[in-house]
Amino acid sequence: MFKTVIYNADLHLEHRSWYSELKFWEDELKTFEHRLEELVLGNTDKEFLVKLEHFQNEFLLHGKRVMEMQEVIKRHEMRLAGQSLMGEDNALDVTMVKSHMAFRDSMDTQREIYADLKKEFFRYLTEYM
Repeated sequence: MFKTVIYNADLHLEHRSWYSELKFWEDELKTFEHRLEELVLGNTDKEFLVKLEHFQNEFLLHGKRVMEMQEVIKRHEMRLAGQSLMGEDNALDVTMVKSHMAFRDSMDTQREIYADLKKEFFRYLTEYM
């Protein structure tokens, strides 16, 4: 029977990758919010403003989710660092690995949600530009 070996260094590398991705989303959301601020100036079309508010809310919600996910990563990293300080660099922490795998699924889901939101936002921009 084949056993998978999971090293803390691999978990750390994936954490770093996810954190970078989340920081990118955070910056991108700021750019999108600034774009909305530019669009609202001088525009009184009711349908346009309703959709604009929808995106403001979605960006806010997604931004909060990004911050929550960053906090989860920080907690996981602290746990890995604690193991390292105790000389358990490659000790298997089953709870941590299960949590890591669940978070991986959450990242995959969030990627899909965010990609769909961006597509919807760019369609909106195309429609009203």
